[in-house]
Amino acid sequence: MFPQRQLLRATPRLTAQLRAANSPVFRSALQRRLASTENAFVKERNAVKEHAAATTELWRKISIYAVVPALILAGLNAWNLWNEHWEHWSHMPPLEERVEYPYQNIRSRNFPWGDGDKTLFWNDKVNYHNKDKTT
Repeated sequence: MFPQRQLLRATPRLTAQLRAANSPVFRSALQRRLASTENAFVKERNAVKEHAAATTELWRKISIYAVVPALILAGLNAWNLWNEHWEHWSHMPPLEERVEYPYQNIRSRNFPWGDGDKTLFWNDKVNYHNKDKTT
């Protein structure tokens, strides 16, 4: 019974002390005291903050002045290659006239969609399959 009584008596005092330690007046005085000291830790922390600010600015400039133009140039290159690719396809013979080799379009069983002959990513402009036409 004795330890419980001490605990019950100490609780209000403890909570009052904690409230006083968390009060804005106490916190601001503590912050002023810590900010006024110019020790090695504060100097190092300020140096890290300055370095972080400089590094952030560097990467912001790299992102704006290097990455954006590189993406634009890569997009133009991809667009030109795409057009050259389809220009090359326009000179090829029609799909029906091309040779279909035995290793192309191997089917061990039908697909569960469509007519069962076309893959999931079938494109009629570039894919052609004639079951009767193999060399």
